[in-house]
Amino acid sequence: MLPLENVVLCRESQVSTLMALFGERHHFSFPSIFIYGHTASGKTYVMETLLKTSELPHVIVNCVECFTSRILLEHILNQLNCLNSSKDECTSYIACDSFNDFVRLFKKVTQDQGVDDQTVYIVLDKAEYLREMEANLLPAFLRLQELTNRNVTVIFLSQIVWEKFRPNTGCFEPFIMYFPDYSIGHLQKILSHDHPPEYSADFYAAYINILLGVFYTVCRDLKELRHLAALNFSKYCEPVVKGEANERDTRKLWRNIEPHLKKAMHTVYLREISSSQWEKLQHDDTEMGQLKGLSAHAHVELPYYSKFILIAAYLASYNPTRTDKRFFLKHHGKIKKASLMKKPEKTSNHLLGPKPFPLDRLLAILYSIVDSRVAPTANIFSQITSLVKLQLLTLVGHDDQLDGPKYKCTVSLDFVRAIARTVNFDIIKYLYDFL
Repeated sequence: MLPLENVVLCRESQVSTLMALFGERHHFSFPSIFIYGHTASGKTYVMETLLKTSELPHVIVNCVECFTSRILLEHILNQLNCLNSSKDECTSYIACDSFNDFVRLFKKVTQDQGVDDQTVYIVLDKAEYLREMEANLLPAFLRLQELTNRNVTVIFLSQIVWEKFRPNTGCFEPFIMYFPDYSIGHLQKILSHDHPPEYSADFYAAYINILLGVFYTVCRDLKELRHLAALNFSKYCEPVVKGEANERDTRKLWRNIEPHLKKAMHTVYLREISSSQWEKLQHDDTEMGQLKGLSAHAHVELPYYSKFILIAAYLASYNPTRTDKRFFLKHHGKIKKASLMKKPEKTSNHLLGPKPFPLDRLLAILYSIVDSRVAPTANIFSQITSLVKLQLLTLVGHDDQLDGPKYKCTVSLDFVRAIARTVNFDIIKYLYDFL
């Protein structure tokens, strides 16, 4: 087995801290550990690798999959019941209705598996979803070592800070650890570690350096960068494969890959096309919009009101606030003709990028453009949250700010036009800056 430092890169301080907290198998560990950091910062990977390499008894549960407390508790117990056997050999299923039953069954399962005298680790990934379950669930997990009188450590992995978790009634405080974002040097080292065996490490490192030079300013997600690196490497190698250049001819390799990296900028995060479709796009050497059936713009599948929310968000991002009265009020009064004329020296808002807008303005535009009356229900707010999770909207403010949350629309005009066509909405008449 490879040494741990060769498997977990650029997280040496976090690994050493965790190993110190874990201690020996029979030592009582910290009752709960809270690990937070942005997405793709290595939290889940480090924890899985550390526990598997050390061969410690553990259970890893994704709280997105276990969307109710009963499913969550049963999933933990059934994984524990299969510690010393494969899933195929586990025929019995443990049912659990409440946390009191969980405590009783946890004692029984750990004793049956022979790990009642060892530290058992329960890892709850995407732990922020625990806040949507029963109120007693999080405090109970924090005190699980005390409730079961067993050597157990509960590890929470989350993208949000502990202050957003802490109940108002108070609870046992976990040990808090932060995973910072990877720097460009860390990303270079990690991505270069994935080099194909048929090419030299220096050749692949040069390719990663070019890739990060293009995408680092707009994307720092390790998963997305790794996907982009694998997707475009064949095009980078094309001159070498054809014998038109060698591995050291970086200038010719850059000229060959540059237009394809520019095309890939349109698919960052959105994953509008699959890997096979992207290879076809590169092979045909066509523009993104010329290949029919590939772009997600042609197949927009969103809930009905989410489409109008996204249209309203685009209008709020690119149209000045002063134009709202003209476009969205029926009786807005007379507007001077001179004020409607565009100044020739003014730069188009589309070129300046999206501007942040408050939630109140988004809702006001939504109520104006939707055909029927829409009440500000929880359904509307949940759809706004879903658009943020889909990265079609970006949250640039927080609820604890004085002026409330602010958002930005991250999609292109072509994307919004495709959505508008599905609901027979004429968006052009509201975008005077682009006409």
